Amino acid sequence: MGTIQIQNLNFHYPDMATAIFKNTTLKLDASWKLGLIGRNGRGKTTLLRLLLGQLTYDGQIITDQVFTYFPQKVIDTSLPFMTILQTDGQIDLGEEWQVERECELLAADPEILYRPYRTLSPGEQTKVGLAALFADNTHFQLIDEPTNHLDQSGREIVAKYLQKKQGFIVISHDRLFLNQVIDHTLAIERAQITVQQGNYSTWQQAKKEQEQFEQRTEHKLRHDIKRLEQTSAQKKQWSKQAERGKYVSHKSEEHANLDRGFVGHRAAKVMKRSLAIQKRSTAAVKAKKQLLQNVEETDELPLNYQPERTKQALLTIEQLVVKQQQPLNQPLTFSISPGERLVLSGANGTGKSTILKAILGEQRLIASGNVNLATSHYSYLAQRFSELTGSLSEFAAEKQVDLTQLLTVLRKLGFERQLFSKRIEQFSMGQKRKVALARSLCEPAELYVWDEPLNYLDVLTREQIQQLVLDYQPAMLLVDHDRMFTAAVATQKIELKSIS
Repeated sequence: MGTIQIQNLNFHYPDMATAIFKNTTLKLDASWKLGLIGRNGRGKTTLLRLLLGQLTYDGQIITDQVFTYFPQKVIDTSLPFMTILQTDGQIDLGEEWQVERECELLAADPEILYRPYRTLSPGEQTKVGLAALFADNTHFQLIDEPTNHLDQSGREIVAKYLQKKQGFIVISHDRLFLNQVIDHTLAIERAQITVQQGNYSTWQQAKKEQEQFEQRTEHKLRHDIKRLEQTSAQKKQWSKQAERGKYVSHKSEEHANLDRGFVGHRAAKVMKRSLAIQKRSTAAVKAKKQLLQNVEETDELPLNYQPERTKQALLTIEQLVVKQQQPLNQPLTFSISPGERLVLSGANGTGKSTILKAILGEQRLIASGNVNLATSHYSYLAQRFSELTGSLSEFAAEKQVDLTQLLTVLRKLGFERQLFSKRIEQFSMGQKRKVALARSLCEPAELYVWDEPLNYLDVLTREQIQQLVLDYQPAMLLVDHDRMFTAAVATQKIELKSIS
């Protein structure tokens, strides 16, 4: 199927001090189902944009592949998606059946292709986008976070769909999804980019073993670095002394400024040998420092959890039904006490986010039933956060959280210091999610209400959040579709059923 060769790729954004890619060389087989992973801000989407030719770079990208990208940019959402595809030249008249066929393979009614795009649910928008992407099998597909707006059923459908495809690159932070669909992993790490055969778990195990080895030898590495740096400095000094020794001053005028014969020849040999040793020492120091730099260190996250031990139930729900225009769910009853974590699951449209909003005071959303929220000390993390704007200091002041504490948490979440001077609207979606999450971690609370907290977050951050919840054991009401996360942290689960 061909290859994608990247040779000596260099790229950095004008407003960033450090390069995203520096002398990067890769060779990828176009038949691979390649998972692209790495922390938020490492350059995953940037790499896809480079392949698409949307960014200017130094180096070479050599390939015979024609790339297409998901999610497609939709400007006029009042139009049907099929009309948008035809207008943009993505499909020709008479080829509609190909997109319809892919829709059916994604368990979606092809009729949704002919409805105004804005009337489709986020899950339906994902499915029509993927259907259009794979309708032309002559292109190489670049898929950027396809699971963000899919419920568990939708993720299973898309996973089975991609299992039958060949030749694509997918960015995803859903570990189980990656395990189901990829056969190679490209990881953008702190100090290097690696490509490995196997799914996410295969890569994770190899990475864990490598980091354990590096951590075991860290003391020796640091000792070696110090010794080699001292050796390099010593040889550099010897070289300078040898150069000065070529010129020897004598009291007798006839021997003044001797730079001939034996002394000059010997000094030149010493200098040459010293420079060679110095060069080897410098190279060894660089190689050993590289080993230490590539260890992904994830700090333990703090949580401003302040439980009241005297309370039996922080939240009690009895026969709750929520509504938009119509009732959304069958009657729901549950309670949450300190230390309990309830996960609400269910298909898109069963009212999960609406239930959270109703519990926190939006009375207009309650069709029937009772809500007893027995605490005013709760922290709500909303599903949507794209409207965040301003500087981090303005955000901290608005949300009444300590700025220093907020920045400390963001550093632990992998934020580079250079981002602190940027405005939030300049951040990636993953970085914006981390800002919203950091605010929730800083707020004093005895109940956490989180709506899809892991959306857009990289795998390492998901593991940090999972460990945080297990360490603090806070009371939580959660909606999330990451099955590995919910299985690890939930003390109880409820699957919502729609009225229909």
